[in-house]
Amino acid sequence: MNADDFVREYLLLGLAFDRLESGFVDAYTGDPALRRRIENDPAPEPRSLATRAAELRTELASTDLAEHRTRFLDAHLRALECSGRTFAGESITFVDEVEAYFDVRIATGDPEDYRSAHRLMDEVLAGSGPLAERVRAHRAADVIPPERLQECVDAFSGALRELVRAEYTLPDTERVEYEVVGDKPWSGFNYYLGNYRSTVAINSDLQQHMAHLPHLIAHESYPGHHTEHCRKEAGLVHGGETEQTLFLVNTPQCLMAEGLADHALGSIVGPGWGRWAQDIYADLGLRFDGDRAEALANASAALLGVRQDAALLLHDQGRSHDDVAAFLQQWSLATPERARQMLRFLSSPLWRAYTSTYVEGYRLLGTWLDRGRSPGERSELFRRLLDEPLIPSSLR
Repeated sequence: MNADDFVREYLLLGLAFDRLESGFVDAYTGDPALRRRIENDPAPEPRSLATRAAELRTELASTDLAEHRTRFLDAHLRALECSGRTFAGESITFVDEVEAYFDVRIATGDPEDYRSAHRLMDEVLAGSGPLAERVRAHRAADVIPPERLQECVDAFSGALRELVRAEYTLPDTERVEYEVVGDKPWSGFNYYLGNYRSTVAINSDLQQHMAHLPHLIAHESYPGHHTEHCRKEAGLVHGGETEQTLFLVNTPQCLMAEGLADHALGSIVGPGWGRWAQDIYADLGLRFDGDRAEALANASAALLGVRQDAALLLHDQGRSHDDVAAFLQQWSLATPERARQMLRFLSSPLWRAYTSTYVEGYRLLGTWLDRGRSPGERSELFRRLLDEPLIPSSLR
């Protein structure tokens, strides 16, 4: 099978998974005839999709695809094979499922790291009473008034867009539109529409905080998901690598994309993002202690693995929702309402393994970016993440 025919078969296979679970295809910007064909075909059987993924993996070695494309496709076909088996009802341990999807092997975190984070947070939020109460009081004071959310989003999107366009070339026609939605398991979501356009949805069910909003906009838009999609469309897709027109949930693409997006604010603004955000809020007439917000974010960084530990408790150890909610409240210092929202994400058939993309993606890409010994070197490494079809094992 030649390269074009092989990639076409990969695209048809990936698109077929959206017939099993709507939303499995996160974005598709390729030939619309392929999507119409899948939509008009009979609904696929999960086991047959798993078998087809395994067949394509076997055939991959006989194509004339470049090595980097072969590595990318092999990792993604492995993920699709596992998804087909999961949809077919096959029992797979959560650790093995995550490894097949995301090309990483996960393990339970160390509670001592979480205790250390709590001690650091206690220093930042010095005062009387339990730390959890002080964290909740701090977060309550940090909530953006709902009627001010849109102007705050616009302010940070504009400021970050200017920084990104000065550092990384973007098409003149690229645009992001923002909308507020509800009844979702996530806080924000990028819908890439192709032709350098995105819609970013922000969940109205969750209060939006001043300390979090700069990260959210950087993550979803500049220089996160939207920027990555734009640059890969301009470079890889227009260069003939049409497998990049398809972005699938529960594949190595996701871990790379979420890791990149979670490092987006630090990569474009760097240390001092708190004071930078404080100045933007001040222009809007809002008071925000940027130094304290940044210190608290640094202190709580070691709590990153709590969400993944919760997933392991839920799916590999069979713990109850009540037990897992209590675990999240204990270590992440979440409110009962926030813990239940996190559980909703962890319990979703489509999204249950996805938490690992944030945890392991942040760790892996952070280690890789730290190879940059100067701001210029780090910027170049981040540029490679934006432009190249890398997978986790490539970075390791």
